[in-house]
Amino acid sequence: MDYFKQFKQNYLVSFWRPTPAVIALGVLAAYYFGITGTYWAVTGEFTRWGGHILQFAGVDISNWGYYKIMKMDGNSLTRIDGVMIIGMFAGCIAAAFWGNNVKLRMPASKIRIAQALIGGIIAGFGARLGMGCNLASLFTGIPQFSLHAWFFTLAMIIGVYLGTKVTMLSIFQSKIKLQKVSCSKELNKNTQHVKSLFTIGSFVFVAMIIWALYLIFIANSAKLGIAMLFGAAFGLLIAKAQICFTSAFRDIFTTGRSELAIAIVIGMAVSTIGVFSYIMMGAPPKIMWAGPNAIIGGLLFGFGIVLAGGCECGWMYRAVEGQVHFWIVGIGNVIGATLLAFAWDGFSVSLATSWPKINMLESLGNYGGLFMNYIFLFLLFLLILKLEKNYRLKLQNKGN
Repeated sequence: MDYFKQFKQNYLVSFWRPTPAVIALGVLAAYYFGITGTYWAVTGEFTRWGGHILQFAGVDISNWGYYKIMKMDGNSLTRIDGVMIIGMFAGCIAAAFWGNNVKLRMPASKIRIAQALIGGIIAGFGARLGMGCNLASLFTGIPQFSLHAWFFTLAMIIGVYLGTKVTMLSIFQSKIKLQKVSCSKELNKNTQHVKSLFTIGSFVFVAMIIWALYLIFIANSAKLGIAMLFGAAFGLLIAKAQICFTSAFRDIFTTGRSELAIAIVIGMAVSTIGVFSYIMMGAPPKIMWAGPNAIIGGLLFGFGIVLAGGCECGWMYRAVEGQVHFWIVGIGNVIGATLLAFAWDGFSVSLATSWPKINMLESLGNYGGLFMNYIFLFLLFLLILKLEKNYRLKLQNKGN
């Protein structure tokens, strides 16, 4: 019994260290690609959600070019991406309830609501324009040797920097006044409430496991069931370790902290060799257009996630924790992705489809592409260290 209590406290209730969690995400992303034949991404499914909403409203999207690319077959219960996201939400819910980290929290101000919606729309639009997001670029596109993901990622970092500059303007600063208190206030902890939340989290997690096993062994949909299990693992990791790609790169410019950004680079490095192994065994990588769409999309995405305050991972686990701000960010993501699908046919040729899909393994040879990907990752690591150093030098100069 004491062992279970210790396990419960250390691994179910307490938060996890972010660096090992990010590395684990890299490993899981590689296995997910190899086993299911698809890749870890969420905004593509969000775009399909928008398409289904339009169809429900009577809009004919059958001739929209973007939805032909995304393929609207089935629904979220029959698509690998759909059940994977269901698993992610289940993992996030379990993590939040196990850790007693659930409380309805309203946005602090009207400007925060506007930031959440507008930033979410910009991020959703940019993610789908660039054929990637923090997941589909960092943990999919780069490990799968698609050059477009490098364009997207570097542009995203610039977008994060610009978004940081904008959100530091006085209009976006909190107007809440801090009050000085004379003594600390003891927090009330309702033990029964905590137990109830833990039970709910456990129920959700077990129900998801049963659903996944049903898909694998009874419904003869093994890939769907496996995708759901992977989704649960992804959700648990990002929620228990509080992994947010927005803060990972934004913090470099605002606080000089680079630990999480460096961990992401390590995670990509680990994922790269795993994905490479599967490609060598015949699994086809996902290669997208290395055109202006990747650069513009990356800029918009980086700017949007900072304005909104959360990326695709961040808003998912924060939303289930009861933070209404991130419900709005999620709605904005779906709206933005749907707007991109609506506008796609007007500029797709000039910005995307007329540009080549560059597979680094084909362009440079298998081991040449692998080597170059690691060179790029090392240069990204050096860039992060340089940005951190610049921030610290700036602080020193201010002090002097």
